[in-house]
Amino acid sequence: MPIEPDQDQLAEIGARAGSDDDGPVVMLNLNRYRERAAYEGEPPGGEDPDVTGREAYARYGVVAQAMLERVGGRILWYAHSDFTVIGDESDRYDEVLAVWYPSRAAFLSLATAADILAALPHRVAGLDRAAIVVCDSGPEAEPNGA
Repeated sequence: MPIEPDQDQLAEIGARAGSDDDGPVVMLNLNRYRERAAYEGEPPGGEDPDVTGREAYARYGVVAQAMLERVGGRILWYAHSDFTVIGDESDRYDEVLAVWYPSRAAFLSLATAADILAALPHRVAGLDRAAIVVCDSGPEAEPNGA
């Protein structure tokens, strides 16, 4: 199961990034963590590779949070998920995050930033499965409800 966007998916986001209709979006992040992190080689920064998947992802999250602030985005909410009511095992996720971006261009800027790319080994090591769903922002998600 891929946990990172492929080139076609990035191109689709990029096709609307910076256009006249490139407004605020919410990226719904669905994460399923590995029991133990699965680093390929040494982790960046000489970090201990013997951690849980959630701990490895948290290393990525520190960098992602800093980048999110730089591009003008913010986490609207996050929650741990216990189980899936409709669906099968492949639809089970451990955590759901709703992340607001001022535009698709801002998301693309974050996703392709050098700092994020350097931290990706933590994300890859920590996640067993992931999905990001692009959603309309809606005025209630925008800062100050504007």
